[in-house]
Amino acid sequence: MTELSFLQINDLHGYVAPHLELIRTDAGDWQFATLGGLARIATIFDEVRAEAPGSVIALDNGDTFHGTHLAVSSRGHALVPMLNALDLDAMAVHWEFAFGPKGVEELAASLKHPVLAINCHRKADDQLLFPPYRMIERQGLRIAIIGIACPIVNKTMPPPFSEGVYFTIGDRELPRWIAHVRGEERADLVVVLSHLGFPQDVKLAELVDGIDVLVSGHTHNRMEHAIVVNGAIIFQSGCHGSFVGRLDIKIADGKIASHRHRLIPVADTLAEQGEMQTLVSDALQREPRELQQVVGTVTARLHRYAMLSSPMDDVLLEAISDAAGTRIAFSNGWRYGAPIAPGPVTLNDLWNIIPTNPPVSVVELTGEEMVEMLEANLERTFAADPFEQMGGYVKRMRGVRMYFKAENPSGHRIDRLYAEDEPIDLHRSYTVAFVTAQGVPIKFGRNRRKLEIDAISALKALFAKRGTVTPDSTETVVEV
Repeated sequence: MTELSFLQINDLHGYVAPHLELIRTDAGDWQFATLGGLARIATIFDEVRAEAPGSVIALDNGDTFHGTHLAVSSRGHALVPMLNALDLDAMAVHWEFAFGPKGVEELAASLKHPVLAINCHRKADDQLLFPPYRMIERQGLRIAIIGIACPIVNKTMPPPFSEGVYFTIGDRELPRWIAHVRGEERADLVVVLSHLGFPQDVKLAELVDGIDVLVSGHTHNRMEHAIVVNGAIIFQSGCHGSFVGRLDIKIADGKIASHRHRLIPVADTLAEQGEMQTLVSDALQREPRELQQVVGTVTARLHRYAMLSSPMDDVLLEAISDAAGTRIAFSNGWRYGAPIAPGPVTLNDLWNIIPTNPPVSVVELTGEEMVEMLEANLERTFAADPFEQMGGYVKRMRGVRMYFKAENPSGHRIDRLYAEDEPIDLHRSYTVAFVTAQGVPIKFGRNRRKLEIDAISALKALFAKRGTVTPDSTETVVEV
């Protein structure tokens, strides 16, 4: 009987230090806890490696080098020494493409572990941008790690993210690579390291035979228990480095005989590993001091942990609509961004809300275009086929109220739509504010223009004007 242990981090989003996190209690309500920090993650990794020497496979599902001021301002490179110190075996990618394909290649070249992707191709010659797999050995077993990047980069994200490359789901390529590593490379175990998202990974496992372990990312699922689909053990471990996933397996006669899974909170009771703490502290000390400046206060907790609405984005939308002088505003349904507790808000908190700091933009949309845009967003969120789900959560909106039926077919989910407190007029033109092409895709509207104010400045202006900000609690998206 051979025993192996898998350790996973996914969707770190640049959170290298402990931060506030929202935890669901047994009573069903939410409470804040201090979780995360790479120094405590390193402690967990060290303890498991000491417990099971030579038996650990450590993996990172990506969305690692983007999401905080530290990550974005350094184009991810400030985090490289820390991730290298974790001694990972491989990683997948998604938001790393915010730095463009060349930026991702530069990051990959600086890492001790490989970036893997069977589904990211160069347009010029259809060749892969990264290696498709890595072979490692543990306890005398040959283990193939096959990587899958997030496929939405060239479909829903800003065009510079995917300049010169395109992405597929990976379902057609994966059987070929599994056959290769089992046949040519004599792999005893096949591990898929995926950034497709949990629903997509479940479908992938249903379609493709021969997966032993599927390490999932992208959708921020806090999985207390792993699941088994078509023989593949699937698990995922939240976001922001708040949890580490651990999967222990026992192998007998070339097959997984049993498994045990744990979701480990990276709690503030854990000791901080000294080497990693030094790396984190050195990086954070180089951050601008003004990031700790208090810009105002909030009266409610700000978060993005709900499918249909988000108090964090309610504040962002109020800021950009104020800056643009419009009644209507849109932003993308992002999932990342650690929660902010009621009380003081710092400039660093604002960067965590929208680390790309895009310009505030305006565009003129007809009511008909607004309906088409929102129907497309609902399809990408609730598509019956997981492979057609291509977003985060439902688009965030201000000055618009939408009642919808998630179970309806594509293009027919909106039940009622109101703009500026009146039923939508399909023929009227509305001036709306937005941030990024994910807020209002490029194909919609006329007179699209960037304003002379960025998102962070708009947020600062809102807090300067209000002092104390209360998120608008009006329901803008309602399932009926």
